[in-house]
Amino acid sequence: MNKKRVLALVLGVIGLILIGMFVFYQYNTSPIDNSSNADIEVVIPSGMSTDNIAKTLRDKNLIRNEMFFKAYLKLNNISSLKASTYLLKKSMTLDEIVRILEKGNNSDSIRLTFREGETIRDYAKIIAESTNITEEEFINTINNREYLSSLISNYWFLSSDILNEEIYYPLEGYLAPDTYEFALTDLTSEEIITTLLDEEANNLEPYREILEQGSVHSALTLASMAELEGVKDEDRKMIISVFNNRLNSGMNLGSDVTTYYAFNEEMDSDLTSDMFNTYNPYNTRSSEMAGRLPIGPICNPSISSIDAAVYPDTSDYLYFVADKNRNVYFTRSASEHEEKVAELKENGEWIW
Repeated sequence: MNKKRVLALVLGVIGLILIGMFVFYQYNTSPIDNSSNADIEVVIPSGMSTDNIAKTLRDKNLIRNEMFFKAYLKLNNISSLKASTYLLKKSMTLDEIVRILEKGNNSDSIRLTFREGETIRDYAKIIAESTNITEEEFINTINNREYLSSLISNYWFLSSDILNEEIYYPLEGYLAPDTYEFALTDLTSEEIITTLLDEEANNLEPYREILEQGSVHSALTLASMAELEGVKDEDRKMIISVFNNRLNSGMNLGSDVTTYYAFNEEMDSDLTSDMFNTYNPYNTRSSEMAGRLPIGPICNPSISSIDAAVYPDTSDYLYFVADKNRNVYFTRSASEHEEKVAELKENGEWIW
């Protein structure tokens, strides 16, 4: 092979490499979905590392490759991305996304999203990640008796029920899940709490006449249990009918979600017999809780769960069980219930 052919071959290989690099670069800097116009919320808290920013963007499907994202920053001498809450789109190029993160939001506001079924502890973490309010500070405000008394006098749906000393977090169940926008300047726990309580007041107003005839605290407690036990609205209404039937029969409610809450356990593993048999005012698995609701809500429920608590179905069911796909099955007797559990396990549909 003569020198010209070798040179041509080398140049050809280099050309192919350059073309490959160009295609790779274009692919990783191009939009994920040109046709998408949906806003995707991305929260970059203060002090977040580049690695975690890259992972967050990849998890949100806004970039294709975490390593490329970090290399892109180095190639463009970008050393700082600003903490804030952003609304990004899949139709944005990598260059557009990076320029937005480098510049930061001009506004001094932040969006906080609290989801149905989350607890006060979850709320505290979300707040601490995006503001200067620590988890401890938020929890301390939630537990401040003097502050709680002032809230009771201002909101018709709050009562002395929340002041029971055995309740973990007095406002659990009362802080409406939703997405809120707050001014970051001088933001306080009290401002967040009253904003969420104002929204809860709006949510509960349509049910006010009925709720004032009974107990708001009991209704929200039932709603919080149904929130975690079921997914479909119709299931939640039937679940509450089961709870009502068991209460009327003097039975314990036997709700696993209350046991998880009682012992501060994540709902990602099976519970133990020791937990079931240990008395706790939240633990409705305990025989000592026969005929009783938990002492308070175990999460902050959705409007649909509140509606289910106010307008439950009527039935003669005493048991229910959910499979791993969150389908719920209702039965009338202990033997029927045990048969259904055995069937789910045999078919590989048991939750664990």
